[in-house]
Amino acid sequence: QVQLVESGGGLVQPGGSLRLSCAASGRNFTLYLMGWYRQAPGKRRELVSSVTGFGGINYADSVKGRFTISRDRVKNTVSLQMNSLKPEDTAVYYCSVRLGANEYWGQGTQVTVSS
Repeated sequence: QVQLVESGGGLVQPGGSLRLSCAASGRNFTLYLMGWYRQAPGKRRELVSSVTGFGGINYADSVKGRFTISRDRVKNTVSLQMNSLKPEDTAVYYCSVRLGANEYWGQGTQVTVSS
């Protein structure tokens, strides 16, 4: 049974930082794409960042230069370091792992950027 457990969300002031972590279990995720999506109220879920099994990294334009994704292939974890946070980064952040038609999601963690 695949499980994704997220941690690290919370409330932070504009300009602050947060680190999200996701621990995956239940199978070998070495070849899986691992990433983070977010969904703000009234908006569609969007990709924030992803990292392939071979280390290829992708960022949404809105977070480039501020967010950094990292992956531990041994521990099956993926983390998202978020710096210089803006109010528009406020959303529920979801961890995702995908290989072909197999896709799994975490339960989501709230990130709120507000003064």
